[in-house]
Amino acid sequence: MAFVVMRFRSLSRNSQAAPRPRRKRSQVVRACDWCRKHRVKCDSHYPCSNCANRGGECSNETMKAASLPLAHREIDRLRLKVQELELELRQERAHDAPISSNRYLLANSSLSPPALSASSEYGTGDSSRVNVWGGIRMSTARSPHKTWYGPSSLFYFIGRINNFLDGMLQQPHSADHMLLDSSSRRLDEPTATPEEPEPTHHHPVDPTEDAATKAAYYLSPTQEEYFLDLFWQSYHTSLFPILDEAAFKEHYRSLWTASGNTRKPSALVDIVVAMCMQYGMSMLPAVKQQQVLVDNNNDAAIAGRWHYRRSQALLARELESPTVPTLQCHLLCCVYLCCGSFQNMADSACGLAVRAAYMLGLHLDAPQTMAHREREMRKRLWWALYVLDSKIGMKLGRPFLLPHLSNATPSLPGDHLEAALQSGSHFAPLGDNVTWLSFSLQQSKLFRAARTVHTAFYDKNPNVDDGQTIWDDQQALASHAEFIGPYLKGLDEWAAGVPVALTTKRQNNAAPFSTDGSAPLDIEQLAPLWLQRQRLLLELMYHNLSANLYRPFISFGPAPPSTVVEEAAIQCALHAMAVTKITHQVLSTTAILAGWHEAFQLQWNAALTLVGFVLSHPHGGVSTAEARKAIDLSVAVFDIFSDSFAVATSAAKIMRDLGAKVDFLKQQQQQGQGNASLSQANEVVGEGQTMDNVLLMPDISTMSKTWDGALSFDDLNAASMQDVFSMAFAVDEWSNLDSLWPKMDQIPLTEY
Repeated sequence: MAFVVMRFRSLSRNSQAAPRPRRKRSQVVRACDWCRKHRVKCDSHYPCSNCANRGGECSNETMKAASLPLAHREIDRLRLKVQELELELRQERAHDAPISSNRYLLANSSLSPPALSASSEYGTGDSSRVNVWGGIRMSTARSPHKTWYGPSSLFYFIGRINNFLDGMLQQPHSADHMLLDSSSRRLDEPTATPEEPEPTHHHPVDPTEDAATKAAYYLSPTQEEYFLDLFWQSYHTSLFPILDEAAFKEHYRSLWTASGNTRKPSALVDIVVAMCMQYGMSMLPAVKQQQVLVDNNNDAAIAGRWHYRRSQALLARELESPTVPTLQCHLLCCVYLCCGSFQNMADSACGLAVRAAYMLGLHLDAPQTMAHREREMRKRLWWALYVLDSKIGMKLGRPFLLPHLSNATPSLPGDHLEAALQSGSHFAPLGDNVTWLSFSLQQSKLFRAARTVHTAFYDKNPNVDDGQTIWDDQQALASHAEFIGPYLKGLDEWAAGVPVALTTKRQNNAAPFSTDGSAPLDIEQLAPLWLQRQRLLLELMYHNLSANLYRPFISFGPAPPSTVVEEAAIQCALHAMAVTKITHQVLSTTAILAGWHEAFQLQWNAALTLVGFVLSHPHGGVSTAEARKAIDLSVAVFDIFSDSFAVATSAAKIMRDLGAKVDFLKQQQQQGQGNASLSQANEVVGEGQTMDNVLLMPDISTMSKTWDGALSFDDLNAASMQDVFSMAFAVDEWSNLDSLWPKMDQIPLTEY
């Protein structure tokens, strides 16, 4: 009876209580294909929980644009995909289409460029395409073993000039006056010493040296602080923003012991210090450098050698388990090697960075569960590596290591205000949602556009006869110029899309990135130094890449080039002249590019390009005359750089002698005397000089005697060529690297 009463009371209470509200079921816009097929519950994540658990692909990727910014990005991605597919279709149709003979096609074509396959890269297709473009095998290092450089490299262009001169002068000549005291001739690696008679394999040094060694070779805490401060205003803002400034400084503080006299080894800190020592010493006048550097070593490239050496020893321990700092070290080591004459070591360092990036999975989009700050850093690392790989590949003419326009390539990093605030660095915004990160984004877009042109140019078979290059067939060269014309418009579109805040104004209201030499730069004096440098480097790199892409159309053949080829060659000279005029104005009026290694490198490339243009266009009229003046202007640039770089003194001497040679050959051609003889040249240069003082070109008697035919450098005396070719990549000398960094504790901080 009691049980019945209790049951009744329980039912009464339940009937009086309010009904519990039913929880609303989460809705999804659309189930993924796998969940819909198996009739299971799906969510809105990508990948959904079911696909993530089974390790399969999820179709929710197309539905991940849940916000307006993401929707815009998805629309941009789809538009780019549609453009790529349309371009591929046009390329297939263009294979059998006749070549237009419109003389204005190169400059005024309204056609869209034919497409590139996503996997199409120069050097990865048919090997016969490499043969028709040519290449050069030579030794640019201390070792007698030769390495290969492709047709887009300055190395190969210098070889074409040499071949032309040999045919014109009809006599081999010595290169004694062209030889430079280059480190690549004396050292087999940066950490070697000149006293070693033969190349040896050095084992990594023990990073735990004794106190005496550290005191002699490394910096004190205050000295390291001085050089580290240079990094954030130079390489960090004007090259690759691949470090988190706040995290790096915190890591650096944690390395110092309680006494404050000893720092724990760190590969990342050491390579940053080495780079800043190299750059910091280069900013000083030559007189100041001599006060700091010892043993009569007045080359700023000696700075940082021991820190680079210790960084390499520490990196060797991380090869099996790389981390993000490992990749950052490889990238910075590559830049450091580019500041010496070790171009092949820089190429190898880039290869290590690429493999480390793949090991870290940077080629894939980071998961959404990762913090936004870390996702953006991974993107910046990947695209910095893309720029570096593209720069080295196009400069040396070798196949690229990273894919181009691949579906697996991560999206471009953000440059909006939120990304800048989370980057770890604090620089004032530039307005219109432009920040200090916008330079890196625009640089990535520039190299993506230039690489598209480069790949299309060298991937297309020019259809020349066996044993010939494209420069042996003027018709093939002209058809190639017409083919590549629409592609080159991509660079102009990039220039038009650069934010105004990242452009340097021109006087007379001329457009930025213009080749109008009559409109000097109007540099904003009150802008921060890092912003002024960003603006200048974007414009200089644009002109440099454009000149390199037009340079193959400089033809030394006896047959006159077609109109379209002539127009392309003039465009090449205009861009090279723009580099020279901008660099001269900036160096002579400001300190923005003082000690900046890449600026010297770009100027050397432009100077030799102008020499080739003038030699190939002796009767070119106004364009040739302006190019000849620009050669003299480049000498003035190298004279200014010689106060920072020891190698610039040699560059100035070389260009003076090449200028005299150009004038002599032009005089002989204008007088209609045909090929010049050695005795005539000696009469022109005057008493007390020899032909070597004018020509300064290596012995190329073993080459083909055609003006611009296929080059055969296998039998070339590499020792006589290596200096001028090493200049194509070197931006500093590593002279007397056996000398030690001084005990800088004995030098007041104001002295350096």
